[in-house]
Amino acid sequence: MKSIRLFFFALVVAFPLIAQEPIVYRFDQVRSKVVVTTHGTDLRAVQGTIAHDEDRVRTGWFGHAMLAAPRYAAEFEIFSGSQVTLAGGTPGLILSLDRGRLKAMFDKITGNEPRMVRTPGALLAVRGTRYGVEVGRNGDADLVVFEGTVEVKSALAKEPVFVHAGEGCHFGTSSAPMVMPMRGMNEGMWQQHGAGGMGGMDRGSPGMNGTPGQRGTGTTPMMGGHHGH
Repeated sequence: MKSIRLFFFALVVAFPLIAQEPIVYRFDQVRSKVVVTTHGTDLRAVQGTIAHDEDRVRTGWFGHAMLAAPRYAAEFEIFSGSQVTLAGGTPGLILSLDRGRLKAMFDKITGNEPRMVRTPGALLAVRGTRYGVEVGRNGDADLVVFEGTVEVKSALAKEPVFVHAGEGCHFGTSSAPMVMPMRGMNEGMWQQHGAGGMGGMDRGSPGMNGTPGQRGTGTTPMMGGHHGH
């Protein structure tokens, strides 16, 4: 009986360790100033630098980085003027984009483990896809999906909103997700100009304050963004 109790005790102790297995991140490319902050210490990132859960990444005015998370078959292109916090404590959460712009690229994988990116206004969950997202100083965000589908989970929407290839979505800490067609915007254009180049997207006044996922009818430009590399 004692051995059985010890066995179950070992399972209870070991399970959190398995569930909270740290994620290893690798910088595959770095250009100009990219800083990784670990336990309050700043380190200038170079190609091959390894980062871990809860580290913070900041790119300078001309900074640019390709960051891989092999465990999740994910790669992130982080553009200049961005602030990113690497995952910590939430299963499936890979990183948080606090401000700035990144492009996420996910290979298709099997299994049920979620793969998520957090912004101030919503969680973005995927299986296999490519998308770009830009977060402004006020926490408002613009998402564009190049391949696949992104599930946008916002506290301001009763149900998750699904954004498909060729669509964009605006959301924030005080605005529910609103889906709209990209209307001519493609990955190359977004790469160069960010959300500032998305003036062709439908964001008319009816959709601005409408139901989550509602498409507008006008052509109000998306928020201005950082220029690419």
